[in-house]
Amino acid sequence: MDQQTGKKALTLKTLTKSSVWDIQENDIFRLWEGAEKDAEVKDNVRHYVDIIRSAFMIEEINGESAIIKGKYEKQGYKVGQVRLDEDKKITWAIKKKPIMRVTDLTYENIRHITAAKLVEVLDRNFGGGWDSLSQSIKDIIESGFDISTTTLPKDRLHKKGGMYEKKVDDGYDVLEVSKGTWVEAIFAKLKPESEKPRMKFASSRDEEDSDEDVEIEDTYNKPDEDDIEFGEPNDDEITEENYSTMMDLGGEDPDEEAANLAEYGDE
Repeated sequence: MDQQTGKKALTLKTLTKSSVWDIQENDIFRLWEGAEKDAEVKDNVRHYVDIIRSAFMIEEINGESAIIKGKYEKQGYKVGQVRLDEDKKITWAIKKKPIMRVTDLTYENIRHITAAKLVEVLDRNFGGGWDSLSQSIKDIIESGFDISTTTLPKDRLHKKGGMYEKKVDDGYDVLEVSKGTWVEAIFAKLKPESEKPRMKFASSRDEEDSDEDVEIEDTYNKPDEDDIEFGEPNDDEITEENYSTMMDLGGEDPDEEAANLAEYGDE
């Protein structure tokens, strides 16, 4: 199957909701036939059918009516048989789900279309420009494509040496959205594949090594915050704004102290 993107050939067991977008209807029948005798597949039929249904429409055909089969084939379906258990084969009509509107875009299929296809989908759904899309749709698109926009008067958009020319020369596809005498240009280019970061777990040996390198600060003789003594305020630092604060640092108010002594004297 030349259209599969994996480094090694796909099987039904390795098929995912992302890679399923890279194969076609006839591939589904071949993958299923190759896994008919696999016990794991037999025990998880629903799981594999759900993966296929994420990218394909599946209709079960009862009987062997050539008329019904022909009806589906005229609609672009491929018809074939699959074995879901030991004793029974059923007939499926399968058709790849079309990507016609922006609402058909998902995180699973966004990297499996071209920039030209994306521009086509945007052109079919637009009218209002990039900002007319919901944030969720923008996030899906930008997970697979580099997107940039510019809005200029019609007579300046294609100016030689301008952004339009540079983006096209750099391999971007472009959609022009007319806005009266102005035009919004939306540039799209498929992002290069990047390896997903993997979580690294330290081994017990790594942990031992890291413990040896850690220097622990000796705080035994370090005074506690409650033990810190504040010195007398520096006269040069006293200003009109902090005067009352500095008085607080010097001790109790003399008038208040005299009042306290008088109170204790009465007792």
